[in-house]
Amino acid sequence: MKQIKIRIAFCLTVATGLSGLTQAKGAFDINSKSGKIITTDATALRTRQQDSITTANDGKDSLVQVAFRKVNKKDLQGGVSVVNLSSLMEKNYSTFSLENLDALTPGVHGNIFGNNGNIWGNSGYLVLVDGFPRDADNIMPTEIDQITVMKGVGNVALYGSRAAKGVVYITTKRGGNYSQRVNVRANAGINVPKAYPEYLGSAEYMTLYNEARRNDGLTDLYSTSAIYNHSAGLNPFRYPNIDFFSSEYLKDSYNRFDLTTEISGGNDKAQYYTNLGFWSNGSLLNFGEAVDNNGSNRFNLRGNINVKLNKMIKLNVDASASFYTGKGVNADYWGSSATVRPNRFSPLIPISMLEEGDDPSMVYVNNSNYIIDGKYLLGGTQLDQTNVFASVYAGGSSKNITRQFQFNTGLDFDLSRLLEGFSFKSGLAIDYRTGFTQSYNNNYAVYEAGWNTYAGFEQISGLTKYGNDSKTGAENISNSSYRQNISFFGQFDYDRTFNRKHNFTGTLLGYGFYIGESEVYHATNNANLGLQLAYNFDHKYYADFSSAYIYSAKLPASNRGAFSPTLSLGWRISEENFLKNSHVFDNLKVTASAGILNTDLDISSYFLYQGYYTYNDAAWHSWKDGQLVHSFDRRRGNNFDMTFPQRREISFGLEGSLLNNAIGFSGNAFFSETKGNVVPLTALYPVYFSTGWPVYSDVPYANYDRDRRNGFDFNLNFNKKLGEIAWTLGFNGTYYHTKASVRASDAEYADAYQRRVGQPVDAIFGLKSDGFFMDYNDIANSPNQSTLASGGVKPGDIKYKDQNNDGIVDTRDEVYLGRGGWAGSPLTLGVNLTAKWKNLTLFALGAGRFGAKAMKNNSYFWVDGQDKYSAVVRNRWTEETKSTATFPRLTTGTADNNYRSSDFWIYSTDRFDLAKVQISYQFPARILGKGLIRELGAYVNGFNLLTIAKERDIMEMNVGSAPQVRFYNLGIKALF
Repeated sequence: MKQIKIRIAFCLTVATGLSGLTQAKGAFDINSKSGKIITTDATALRTRQQDSITTANDGKDSLVQVAFRKVNKKDLQGGVSVVNLSSLMEKNYSTFSLENLDALTPGVHGNIFGNNGNIWGNSGYLVLVDGFPRDADNIMPTEIDQITVMKGVGNVALYGSRAAKGVVYITTKRGGNYSQRVNVRANAGINVPKAYPEYLGSAEYMTLYNEARRNDGLTDLYSTSAIYNHSAGLNPFRYPNIDFFSSEYLKDSYNRFDLTTEISGGNDKAQYYTNLGFWSNGSLLNFGEAVDNNGSNRFNLRGNINVKLNKMIKLNVDASASFYTGKGVNADYWGSSATVRPNRFSPLIPISMLEEGDDPSMVYVNNSNYIIDGKYLLGGTQLDQTNVFASVYAGGSSKNITRQFQFNTGLDFDLSRLLEGFSFKSGLAIDYRTGFTQSYNNNYAVYEAGWNTYAGFEQISGLTKYGNDSKTGAENISNSSYRQNISFFGQFDYDRTFNRKHNFTGTLLGYGFYIGESEVYHATNNANLGLQLAYNFDHKYYADFSSAYIYSAKLPASNRGAFSPTLSLGWRISEENFLKNSHVFDNLKVTASAGILNTDLDISSYFLYQGYYTYNDAAWHSWKDGQLVHSFDRRRGNNFDMTFPQRREISFGLEGSLLNNAIGFSGNAFFSETKGNVVPLTALYPVYFSTGWPVYSDVPYANYDRDRRNGFDFNLNFNKKLGEIAWTLGFNGTYYHTKASVRASDAEYADAYQRRVGQPVDAIFGLKSDGFFMDYNDIANSPNQSTLASGGVKPGDIKYKDQNNDGIVDTRDEVYLGRGGWAGSPLTLGVNLTAKWKNLTLFALGAGRFGAKAMKNNSYFWVDGQDKYSAVVRNRWTEETKSTATFPRLTTGTADNNYRSSDFWIYSTDRFDLAKVQISYQFPARILGKGLIRELGAYVNGFNLLTIAKERDIMEMNVGSAPQVRFYNLGIKALF
């Protein structure tokens, strides 16, 4: 038969970057006999699709999960970003489900791992997994198909109150109508600490502590000879110099391993997907019980099944289980590293240095249960009878065990026989998490050595014992916790097209979830009805009305329900005649959205609308007969008019592509106000409504405060093939500005510069420093700031500016110092680069976070009393260094004048991180042949490789916790 070539023109919507949509135009040839594409245009398109961070085609990848439905990417309204993680993982292996999400997609700010992350400036986003509220850290990246970030009010309205600050929707993988596939992925890597805090050694600490005492008018505590002996290091057991971060206690790195197997497939009746995964993480601690009992591991199992029961009914059944075990010692090593002074005690006492003939000491040795390495007893003092080193050596071990079980099922009824386009869906989820600590707690004795040198060398002439050795062997169970989550939804859907141009969709739904936790009196509830109506004409003009009627038990009975309406409009300009045949624009669409979301997320507790009395056993009243009775004090007034706070928002979106997908772009601008935040009105009520003794208040909580958030996000992508290398370069960013527009607390401030209105909602307030006091004359000639210092101020203390010129420096002189970082940096930028040459792919990801400030207020910087000294005190104020000092004078008292919020301690958190670099190689099919392995790839990558920042040393240093790490990994993946 003669082969016939058919040339077909096409117009296909694809994504060329993180969230921007582009429209590919081109042509391809089809061989009528083989059905294969035989020209290069479509090959280039496929390459471009595979290399994009988000991909789209005519199949499932062209659909995006939004609220209670999936829509084609080309029909998305603004305020939605999507990452097809299953495709991205082919070149960007990840270890956490939301890893670097703020660098991968616009609209997300700050650290998405925890509470510091936010969406469009709103912290407290809702995480959904397959439509149900679940933990992002309980799902591995290999299980995820797609992540959708819903930002605008129109996108989240159907989820009700708990979603009013944005939604991160994680969609897990499912099987399909194809023969069985088995994907195996294995990784092995090492974690290398970035930095440790730098603390002073014993001799330097003792010298400076003596200086601190002299500053306080006290005599030296440590003699010159003692300082010398600690410095010389000739006998570290008598003159210890503890370094928590030395190789004596820590390894240079620790390992991480993981193994994942995915099995999927199915036919037109049933499809299945199974994921079995295991990972283990080591530890840096390298002594005592920690050698064998420190680290963590996790095993997870997921199964997703779709079944077509008949022509009318489809069923899905999903289940997952995870088993996490964290092994550890019964000691807080990292916390102690920030507090235990280097000269405090010797962790070990050498038996070999016992004086010959010291029989009482040898009795201790012979009866001890803990002889370390056969050479040492555990060291301590009367004040350190339990200490971190002894506990790591002999205190026993523990396991933190967490188990999570998640189950959900759903039914999908095709009711088109009743009405074309009509259907019903329902889903039910039951999740359970339990955790507890299993430990073996041992008692141990510590010994304090008495030293002598009368034999011409140092030896131990006696031991003082504190405590006793004992091992009960009993297993202790503590820290038990549980959480139960029950979620449900039911929805009627309508989806029909008339005359191929008029597209109507509608949804009527009920949705709710209940989350009960141990030691939490009131469960977290969400319940709402939702209504969505949408129309688009020929995918050119769009209108979407999404709304919810919500319910909250946090409000008075008469105000527990509220209606949240939103409206979104869209216009695909590129389909108009004046752009339809453009050689520049492939796609161009504008959108607009507005709405009001009622939410109880910012109502801090239940029953705030109701006043209450409390029993006060510290106060009493007397009757006329002289009898005393305790008082019942009023603590809050009633407000039965309390209502929902509201998020009111208008946003505009733009998306498009140019020059045959060479450039893709998208962006959103948003203008949002949170109205009616619930706060106490103490500052607005007369003083006689509340008293300090006895404690009394009739001041209610009320809807009063307002916040504004305005900003924009953008995404820009470039695709170009230069020679044999296909390049993809993507940029995304988000900027937002916040402002407190109404504050009840402002009534407390007499001076305008202290008022919070007009300042960012995460504003840092504090004093303005004016150098150090140079001498007592300087103190006498400066405004009085004795109210800031319980012991008065001295030369070398920080001097502050008197803002209101009343001659006194106090809290009334605090001013705005900058934006804090708790809500995320206001400007977040992400850049990603992909270079593909034949079977070799390079991927790099960078993230910038700018515009926020933080306070150096942890124990590393704020030292007084008997605190451990860090390296920063080397630049302390003294009479000799008064002109160059950058740190206040040292004191053994309380330095409350110096250690308070002020610009002296402020630093910028601006940074750019090289978050990921990965090189991947896909072995050619001709090498593999037709054996068991159908595809084989290998890759090497590095995480958290480089930070560029003025204050990098501070931002890379963890104080009192395990260090930040760089991760270097080698992986292999295969398809069978």
